[in-house]
Amino acid sequence: MSEKNLKANYYFDEAGDPQILGHHGVNLIKKGTASKVFMVGFLETSSPKEFTRALNNLRAELTNDEYLKEIPSFHHSLEMFHANKDCSEVREKVYKLLKQQDFSYYCIVARKNEDLFRKKFNMNQKSLYKYLVAKLLENRLHFYKNIDLYFSSMGSVVRQTSMQQAVDSAISAFNEKNQTPNTSNIRVFIQQSSEIPLLQASDYVLWTIQRAYERGDFRYYNFLKDKIKLVYDIFDTKNYPENWYSEINPLEAKKIDPV
Repeated sequence: MSEKNLKANYYFDEAGDPQILGHHGVNLIKKGTASKVFMVGFLETSSPKEFTRALNNLRAELTNDEYLKEIPSFHHSLEMFHANKDCSEVREKVYKLLKQQDFSYYCIVARKNEDLFRKKFNMNQKSLYKYLVAKLLENRLHFYKNIDLYFSSMGSVVRQTSMQQAVDSAISAFNEKNQTPNTSNIRVFIQQSSEIPLLQASDYVLWTIQRAYERGDFRYYNFLKDKIKLVYDIFDTKNYPENWYSEINPLEAKKIDPV
């Protein structure tokens, strides 16, 4: 194994709402009060210290920006970068910094279908999340000798035990298909996004994919598309088997309308 394959860190985030039903069984998607898709993604990097330093330096630079300090949301940005909440001026600076960093991004998208979610997951959010993480990691856990996985805490859904189970499922699926078993040393960490800048960076990248799916807005996605190596639209039976989007099969609005 070459030196470059010794260690990598993966930083996970989710976008959209896994819920489909509200009070009295009301379908929230049909009502227009819930996202059409739920997605999980991770940022992969072998240079976490340098990447983190760059984000911290940007935050320090923003602290002294007199133009931005009068914006109501700005103090939240100084605590934690969040793509959906940061003002446009901060968002621009973060995206330009991300474009200069060394990382790859992988994402899995779940179209929210009530019948499918009931049959496959019994409408259980933890089961859905574990399934998506396992599928996303199935072919990404054998490239490095050591891998640290960082998950953004999400109530009772994202816990140490459940994420370890997802990792174990991914490894089992990989081993069943390959003669050489996965022997990587893999550790799982559950963290608060406010404590880990690279979880915030993962949020920023995933937000670009969410915008493309929910609003047909490809502005941010196109800016970072060279970093986004895979978008797996797992329940898109209409486009199967071409529901893997990458440089070879680019993500386009006409392909992904989740309606």
